Amino acid sequence: MENLDFKLLTKLKESNEKALKELFYNYHDTLFRFICYRVTDPDLAEDITQETFVRVWNNRQLIEPKKSFFSYIARISTNLCLDHFRHMKVRIKHKDSIPKFAESHFYNPETKTDFEILRSRIREIANQELPEKCREIFFLGRIENKKNSEIAQMLGLSKRTVENQLYRALKIIKKILKRKI
Repeated sequence: MENLDFKLLTKLKESNEKALKELFYNYHDTLFRFICYRVTDPDLAEDITQETFVRVWNNRQLIEPKKSFFSYIARISTNLCLDHFRHMKVRIKHKDSIPKFAESHFYNPETKTDFEILRSRIREIANQELPEKCREIFFLGRIENKKNSEIAQMLGLSKRTVENQLYRALKIIKKILKRKI
């Protein structure tokens, strides 16, 4: 995959639309799930996924084919997610001036199961407390169910580094969960 990515990224840098299309098909699903886990809204996740690939195309001249493409698009999508969260923070800050609509049953805490609450807390902790690389590896390993060797290959890391980062992520999450429970 690494050699194929290098060839596709080299072609993409030369404005080859077919290369972008192939990269899109190769990485769309994984990136979508990565984003969906962060924003918890499939429609928003799809929008951010598409915007990520638009930005890849718009900045194709800056791409470094020797570097991990997944890390590159994960960084772009993370920045887009952070932009979204900042925007939501502004909306919350000014919520009194925004017209109110009927409350949805999705926001009713009584309808959430214990599992959903725990999952939400873990997602929150992962997004807010884990270092970037650790968070990326955690999502790929625990959410995407990718093997450590696959993650290592995708991110250009050693398998041992991936194992250490997963251990670190789980340790941090458990420690914070213990304090909150």
